[in-house]
Amino acid sequence: MIANRFELIIFDCDGVLVDSEPIINRAHAHVLTACGYPISEQNLVERFCGMSDREMIEIIEREWGHALPTSYAEHVGLMIEAEFRQSLAPIAGVAEALDSLTLPICVASSSSLEQIRQKLKITGLLGRFGEHLFSAAMVARGKPAPDLFLYAAQHLTTAPDRCLVIEDSPAGIDAALAADMTAIGFSGGSHCGPEHGARLEEHGALLVIDDMRELAITVAKLI
Repeated sequence: MIANRFELIIFDCDGVLVDSEPIINRAHAHVLTACGYPISEQNLVERFCGMSDREMIEIIEREWGHALPTSYAEHVGLMIEAEFRQSLAPIAGVAEALDSLTLPICVASSSSLEQIRQKLKITGLLGRFGEHLFSAAMVARGKPAPDLFLYAAQHLTTAPDRCLVIEDSPAGIDAALAADMTAIGFSGGSHCGPEHGARLEEHGALLVIDDMRELAITVAKLI
């Protein structure tokens, strides 16, 4: 590998830094089903993992032919917030992995900026990123479009091909590659089934890890 190949590591948040995907998808599945659109938590993960709520809802409403009630976001948000405060945890080993990295780091997530801060604060990770937090709300198109990753790279004055992305979703891998970045897939979140890693590889992840304790060594080999 070329020396100093990468200059910035961009982390997704949900399912990479914090083990939030089961909580989020459980809430959406519960409220969607109550609204008359029956769907399972696993189906939501398979179809929409990595996408913003806005884009997911647009797809669901288009397929369903109905608009969700205006109270939908509030109901889902209250369920998620309550469970976050009770049980949200960091991905195992991620704090140590972050502390072991020598390159600059940032977060680029489909969540809102407020949600990103809340999740990182609850799990004790916020201080490691400072203000280097980027939300899909800051750009026109969320993942799988490259806009968010390109925005983060531009903000931190780093060329896209010098960025290494850590992602748990096919949409996130697609976005990284569309941005001309290199992606490492992560399949260690509790929402990831046995085939998840293979799906990330199929979408173009350079390699896949399922334990954050492998991250620092993996990155060191690449840079």
